Amino acid sequence: MKKITAFNLLTALFIFLSNSAFAWGLTGHRVVAEIADQRLTKRAKRNIQQILGNESLAMAANWPDFIKSDPSYAYLNSWHYVNFNSGLTFEQLKSQLHQDTTANAYSKLMMLFDQLKNRQSLDKATQIMYLRLVIHLVGDIHQPMHTGRFEDLGGNKIKLYWFNTPTNLHRIWDEQLIDFQQLSFTEYTKAINFTTPKQQAEWQGTPLEKWMYESYQISESLYGGVQPEEKLSYRYNFDHINTLNQQLLKGGIRLAKILNNLFG
Repeated sequence: MKKITAFNLLTALFIFLSNSAFAWGLTGHRVVAEIADQRLTKRAKRNIQQILGNESLAMAANWPDFIKSDPSYAYLNSWHYVNFNSGLTFEQLKSQLHQDTTANAYSKLMMLFDQLKNRQSLDKATQIMYLRLVIHLVGDIHQPMHTGRFEDLGGNKIKLYWFNTPTNLHRIWDEQLIDFQQLSFTEYTKAINFTTPKQQAEWQGTPLEKWMYESYQISESLYGGVQPEEKLSYRYNFDHINTLNQQLLKGGIRLAKILNNLFG
């Protein structure tokens, strides 16, 4: 009985830690990837297809979450986020990113970019894995709670209610706000995939550290906008849906620039 109990506890801990690294849920990641797919150059599309075959960017986007069911890939869990203390300036956050040598979304994205630039030295399976990770992690860092605080696991410990269902701040931003819109990923993409040339140039022209700081600033405001055990519903959606949509759109626009640079 003790062995069974210990096994159950370890399993529950693994599931909890894995869930704490989820972002955007299935629909959100597919929206980011679909926006990027529609903005690829012909050459980038061709080179990506040589790697992924008939798998679209949208279908590739959730592999890094699906693979969490395999304990041998548990080392990837920390790649999905970067936690920060509250009240950082951009320069302080940038300094942390550059000095932190742990496996996190920033350090691993930089590694993946470098590896895929020189992908001729990688075998096919590694190229597929790394490309799927880039698609996913760029989406992750645009989910504000993936740049949240150390002490509450990016909002996972901030207990709330979503339409009377127990949840937490992280999960609301991962999936519940998106799912509330009741759109498929293709419908969602069509609804928000609009930018001016100036917006696109501005969003794509900023460095990775700036993307993370933007998400971090949003997360700071989100922490201040709720009380523990608060019941959230229609008003919270009304107040935050534009921010959510812009983060999805920014993620897709920036992912397109990365993929065009790597494969175009």
